[in-house]
Amino acid sequence: MRRFSSYGPVSPKLHYYAPRTELVERASIQLVGEASEEGGHYITVWAPRQTGKTWVMQQVVSRLQARGDFEVAILTLQSARTETTAAGALDLLVSGLRRWFGRDLPAVTSWKGLGELFTANYFARPLILILDEFDSLPEEFIADFANEFRSMYTQRLNEADKKSGEKSCLLHGLALVGVRAVLGVENVRGSPFNVQRSLHIPNLTFDEVAGMFRWYEQESGQAVESAVVTRLFEETRGQPGLVGWFGELLTETYNTEPKWPITLDHFEEVYAEAINVLPNNNILNLVSKARQEPYREFVLELFETRTKVEFSYDDVRINFLYMNGVIDREKAARGEYYVKFASPFVQKRLFNYFAGQAFRELGRLYPLFADLSDTITDDQLHVRNLLRRYEQYLRQNRDWLLKDAPRKSDLRICEAVYHFNLYLYLASFIRHRRGEVWPEFPTGNGKLDLLIRYAGRLYGIEVKSYSDDYAYRQALQQAARYGQQLGLTEIVLALFVEQVDDANRARYEAVYTDVVTGVTVTPVFVETG
Repeated sequence: MRRFSSYGPVSPKLHYYAPRTELVERASIQLVGEASEEGGHYITVWAPRQTGKTWVMQQVVSRLQARGDFEVAILTLQSARTETTAAGALDLLVSGLRRWFGRDLPAVTSWKGLGELFTANYFARPLILILDEFDSLPEEFIADFANEFRSMYTQRLNEADKKSGEKSCLLHGLALVGVRAVLGVENVRGSPFNVQRSLHIPNLTFDEVAGMFRWYEQESGQAVESAVVTRLFEETRGQPGLVGWFGELLTETYNTEPKWPITLDHFEEVYAEAINVLPNNNILNLVSKARQEPYREFVLELFETRTKVEFSYDDVRINFLYMNGVIDREKAARGEYYVKFASPFVQKRLFNYFAGQAFRELGRLYPLFADLSDTITDDQLHVRNLLRRYEQYLRQNRDWLLKDAPRKSDLRICEAVYHFNLYLYLASFIRHRRGEVWPEFPTGNGKLDLLIRYAGRLYGIEVKSYSDDYAYRQALQQAARYGQQLGLTEIVLALFVEQVDDANRARYEAVYTDVVTGVTVTPVFVETG
């Protein structure tokens, strides 16, 4: 019986997988060429980490080897990170080819000698070469390799009257595989490799994820509720590494009763563990990238609720974070794209990480002998009064609490810092009373909702920063719609603002009932000072 796996490329014999037949076919056609006798293409294969690039190209190799009319090799250049000389980088490639084909090949010590390698002296048929982890090479060597590959491609084009196997250079097709568009914005010398086509490896579709779990049901005999697959896909956005990890957690690690169906309640238990305590190399890598400067400040900006951030590959920060699986793009209109986090799960893990880093100590949440009966009782929570208490807490502790808080270039504290602090305050306040608080990010690009479950009841708080009257009116309607989605008849809108006088507080904190949804929205200002 197969298993789910998230540790490197999956084995078709051992693991559940999505065949991705169309993608494999498309890559094969590009490398072989529309007319194979004319030659194939030199392509770049790119995608964020753990999206299955290597696995797809391994399937391409199997397909091409079955044809029998090409020599085919797939090599990894992962160890190239430590190479400091051109001779070392070239030897890495040649040594890999020697091991793959089991034949003697000459040493190549200079860039101009690379072209002599791919000739009839050493290859009996046209060669299709796939170089995985190509962008592990130092940047200068990426450019040098690319320059030589471009020369080979041009040389083959100049011999258009010859069939592929008769040309002086037998490198028929080439794929350079990496986490970024290998020769893109990070190559400050400019890319000489302008002959390539680009192949992007997307996340799994819902049908592909569902197919893997149907396969598990058939082999194991254990049912998986459709709601589980839907929720898993929504939280991971089909990222293959995360899908495999959750599949492993659901069907093995936390599958204590394999005779009974895997339910949505099981998923919620697993999800809570994955968010809070379970290590995962994929997520740890994302966090390590997000916390680096200058990316850290940018990621914190993405948690802000005021405005969306436009997506552009030309922005080095966006390019880096996208290729490392931290962010994705969303299309709002024709030619209008915005940054969003790669998935709700990634966003929640980053939110928890940055919140914990910003506030390792909260201090006393309220006076020692405070009467809390206006805020919480055995069977009810008064969210408006809870936010009032938080505002008092923030005012009294602001100086030491925010002393080392991340700030923008204008030295103002990042908006996200207040969101982190509010979440931690609420979680600490409610936790020892057997309540639960968790953040939700419905849009993936800054919108924050805090959900509280206490005494068998669900409470919702939509968090915003006050900017102007127009945005405030929109926020009221948005909060009402969200309350309706949650099945609530009332919801609280928390509005962070630097300062607010009594007159405006009274004016804007008036309870609002939405005529469309019927949901009551209670606005509450939280003054940050």
